[in-house]
Amino acid sequence: MASPCGTSSGSSLVRNSVSEEELQVVMDQRKRKRMISNRESARRSRMRKQKHLDDLRAQAAQLSKENHQIGTNINITTQHYLGIQAENSVLRAQVGELSHRLESLDEIISFLNANNRVFESGVAYNGPIEPIDEFLNSNPFSLGFSNQAIMASSEIFQC
Repeated sequence: MASPCGTSSGSSLVRNSVSEEELQVVMDQRKRKRMISNRESARRSRMRKQKHLDDLRAQAAQLSKENHQIGTNINITTQHYLGIQAENSVLRAQVGELSHRLESLDEIISFLNANNRVFESGVAYNGPIEPIDEFLNSNPFSLGFSNQAIMASSEIFQC
């Protein structure tokens, strides 16, 4: 059967081609819109990545600065410790020397007390008594030999 209007199939072709052209234009617009959106997304991603990289660099610089400060503090503390250790060694040497002097003074006092008991018991002694009393009543640290400076070096105690 023939169509009553011979142009109807031709007009549907025109409509199809127009609709295909419109469809192509719409698809091109969507494609362009998607491409712009992707570019914008990639730009934002690069910006985030750059910001993260900048933050990491700032953090690395801060940690490096803190590390340097800690190293400086360790060196200062080590020097302080070594100074105190040397001072402690000197003080220990002084304690040893003073202990030795105290033992010597105790021996002298014991000897003098023993001699005083001999005097009190009636045994004759022709020597002077006053210097002994003066010695016993005096401050043992004011004697000539106790004014000597005690010199010690921390190098003595190091292995």
